Amino acid sequence: MSDVRAEILTTDFPNTTAARIIIKAPAHKIFDVLANPASHRLFDGSDTIQKSISGPERLFLGAKFSMAMKIKVPYRIKNTVVAFEENKKITWCHLMKWTWSYELADLGNGSTQVTESFDASAIPGYAARWLKMTGTMAHNPKWMAKSLVRLKAICEA
Repeated sequence: MSDVRAEILTTDFPNTTAARIIIKAPAHKIFDVLANPASHRLFDGSDTIQKSISGPERLFLGAKFSMAMKIKVPYRIKNTVVAFEENKKITWCHLMKWTWSYELADLGNGSTQVTESFDASAIPGYAARWLKMTGTMAHNPKWMAKSLVRLKAICEA
């Protein structure tokens, strides 16, 4: 499966990145993985998620969930689901105010196009400094593509 790749998309807005992939699985199966915070570590292409600390077994609009993370040093992050359309879209954000979104489009024949996006276009100054200091915008497209390839492997298994 090493030849499977996700497409890194060009975005028209600063501090945004996106990638997409086609998964041979129905949208509901993929969405169930995305809506379960305990599964996020399994497909995280950045390898920064250590484990799910708290939150519901299945996310919903307004749900809060926390993750143990590590980028050089361990830390915890609390997320809030800010958009939720069953089997179509899920978005969460945290203290820094950037969002992670997954949008699913049913292509028929049991295949689904999944687009992952990161949007930090409307963040406060301290968060912008963090993005620059950590090189996040340079790493994110590759990490997102890797996440989508892992998500595809999980959902097609």
